[in-house]
Amino acid sequence: MKKATIRFSILFAMTAIFACSTGNKEEKAETEDKSMEEKTEESVSSISLTPVESPEFDDSMLEMLSPMENETNLEPGAVKFSYNVKNYELATQTIDADVKNCANSPKGQHIHLILNNQPYSAHYESEFTKNLEEGHYVALSFLSRSYHESVKSYGAANIRQFTVGKEPSGQEIADLSDPHMFYSRPKGTYTGKDAQKVLLDFYLLNTELSEEGNKVRATINGEEFMLDKWQPYFIEGAEMGEMSIKLELLDAKGELIPSPFNPVERTVTLEAGDAS
Repeated sequence: MKKATIRFSILFAMTAIFACSTGNKEEKAETEDKSMEEKTEESVSSISLTPVESPEFDDSMLEMLSPMENETNLEPGAVKFSYNVKNYELATQTIDADVKNCANSPKGQHIHLILNNQPYSAHYESEFTKNLEEGHYVALSFLSRSYHESVKSYGAANIRQFTVGKEPSGQEIADLSDPHMFYSRPKGTYTGKDAQKVLLDFYLLNTELSEEGNKVRATINGEEFMLDKWQPYFIEGAEMGEMSIKLELLDAKGELIPSPFNPVERTVTLEAGDAS
């Protein structure tokens, strides 16, 4: 009886050790699976694009008075820009600015002036001057809401070319009847709440976007978004720090549409501090 009892004890102990070892392996496997799941979740982008709805200004008009189309007698230095604005009030807040929860200009509605698809300058009066160096310029002007969203209705924009100083040699002259895309927002540094919802906005000329036609590919911090509607979007979920944005106007085959302004890349900064 004693021998049987000893054998049973040994067998029980071995079974317990085996069970414990198996349990440890299962727990380890579960831990590894959870770790892999967490890594997979971390690798999935948290950036999202949300379409923005805003008040329309269908009857607004922006007429550019100077510089004139193809003007060539402009001297380098202070160049005068003047506009005729109709059915749109500059230097006043857009009606939904207080509930938009994004970066907003305290100076109100304005004109965006984009020269050669470089970062825009905002102007709150219909006349102003800009210091320009010698060269050829493509000037896109459009009305902007106080939170820097472009007014896309017919007549709310103007594009033209002019030359300051001597006509440059070897510079590509844009055909303004071709399809073009101009970058507008985001721009600069966003702080605090302003960094949570960042406006993505661009301006199209001579083209439309659709599921079967031309599209805009937006690449944000390496993540691609294919846009088939011309409208503004809020970028949400981006990490604080530098945010890179690349916009490409593509044809129905997914190929880059030829333009001196396509593609375009910009970098902005998101900061977690309090917005000023």
